[in-house]
Amino acid sequence: MSEHGFHVHGPHDHAVEHAAQHGGDTFSNKIAVMTAILATAGAMFGYLGGATQNDAALYKNNAAIAKTAAADAWNYYQAKSIKQNIAEMAASLPGADRERFKAQAARYDADKAGNRKEAEKLDKQSDEWNDKSEHALHTHHQWALATTAEQIAISLAAITLLTRRRWLLQVTYVVAVVGFALGAFAWLHVDPIGALTGSH
Repeated sequence: MSEHGFHVHGPHDHAVEHAAQHGGDTFSNKIAVMTAILATAGAMFGYLGGATQNDAALYKNNAAIAKTAAADAWNYYQAKSIKQNIAEMAASLPGADRERFKAQAARYDADKAGNRKEAEKLDKQSDEWNDKSEHALHTHHQWALATTAEQIAISLAAITLLTRRRWLLQVTYVVAVVGFALGAFAWLHVDPIGALTGSH
């Protein structure tokens, strides 16, 4: 406890303190070094997970903007369609200036084609941003799993240090390796489950 309040130690802090008190204890030293490495890796995985979550939100926002612009383009398309229909009907009325209304209908038809092309392009952009967002969110989940595995490994290392059970150290190694593997999958954008099931 510090003079300004409580100071809470994490598992890594306990491991380091224990190693410092038992300087000649190679078992404790090994665990202290391992927990320092795991804590560093876990912090990096957590940062990368947060970055990919931010990317997913940004991409989703871009998708919404493109979808709104596409909706506007489709509204213009519909408006030009209505005006074209009105001009075509007016051209067929007795005594109407048929050439003028036909020219208007042709102009609206040309404008409408441009609006349709723009709307379809924006719809496609929206779909692409949504795909990017889903991919980034999936990668975020992989980083989160990698971070969690490293945190579990740190906790197991602390329990190993307290109980001095060597078999528990082996379990700690396995969990740590799983965490590093999950981090590698996230870094390389590999989905092992999707690859096995054929879903990605």
